[in-house]
Amino acid sequence: MPEQKPKLLEQVRAVARVRHLSLRTEEAYVARIRQFILFHGKRHPSEMAETEIRQYLTHLAVNERVAASTQNVALCALLFLYRDVLKQELPQITGVERARTKSKLPVVFTREETAAVLTHLTGRDYLMASLLYGSGLRVMECVRLRVKDVEFARRQLTVREAKGEHQRVTMLPDTICQPLREHLLRVRMQHEEDVRRGGGNVYLPYALQRKYPNAAREWAWQYVFPADRLSLDPRTQVSRRHHRSENILQRAVKTAIIKADINKAGSCHSLRHSFATHLLESGYDIRTVQELLGHKDVRTTMIYTHVLNRGGRGVRSPLDAG
Repeated sequence: MPEQKPKLLEQVRAVARVRHLSLRTEEAYVARIRQFILFHGKRHPSEMAETEIRQYLTHLAVNERVAASTQNVALCALLFLYRDVLKQELPQITGVERARTKSKLPVVFTREETAAVLTHLTGRDYLMASLLYGSGLRVMECVRLRVKDVEFARRQLTVREAKGEHQRVTMLPDTICQPLREHLLRVRMQHEEDVRRGGGNVYLPYALQRKYPNAAREWAWQYVFPADRLSLDPRTQVSRRHHRSENILQRAVKTAIIKADINKAGSCHSLRHSFATHLLESGYDIRTVQELLGHKDVRTTMIYTHVLNRGGRGVRSPLDAG
């Protein structure tokens, strides 16, 4: 009996894993491809091409009024489907009604507001939020930090699982070195207890699990901020102690902003924005800030010059001239 060919979405997932796409990207691509198929009455994508893609993308912008980023994800998902899964070359897709891109400045806290937010956080929430502000980390970069990425002697963090799979080095603030050391002592005790119980394994990226079979139990590979409970890996169904959920930190920071009585639509990412803005306020070179943030293009970093306390150009208002 001939082997049954896997279903299309199963093929999408398989290729996504071969390409080392993150689980979130995989889920987003599968969701958009499924919606594309349903939009065209469950026709198989191999029977469709650029015309149907154009219709679907225009539908997202005109009828669903999605954000530009959502439409871009849908386009990337369909390009991935045709080029990587179905192995079909597509011509350039033109004539698509584009979703509007709203230009908005990032929400930035003052130094006093940042201190107030951190004051209303405790324990791991305080440490993690301090790294967002003190090291300029993204939320997922923070929760994915591993023990080997923290260098106390050199006062630096190595960010390995950054956006776009780029790596960078950023600072480790002196202020949280001691509380972070104490936190890691508690985490190590928990890890050793997991090992005694026959566990202690952690997720390893790419093929490292096969190349270094014992590495998953080594202390250096453990997450700095592990979860309280073991969980099943959604791909392999292996029980492990994964990293702490970013949702917990996001809720804690939102609550801290409210308690600090800050009337801004701030979030965890506002702490990273504040890191960049405050460095520029202190006179640091924009190229240095770009490297610390991990921005590919300095133009991305330049948005912070528009939210400096004095307009980014040091211009004095005529009303203040006296």
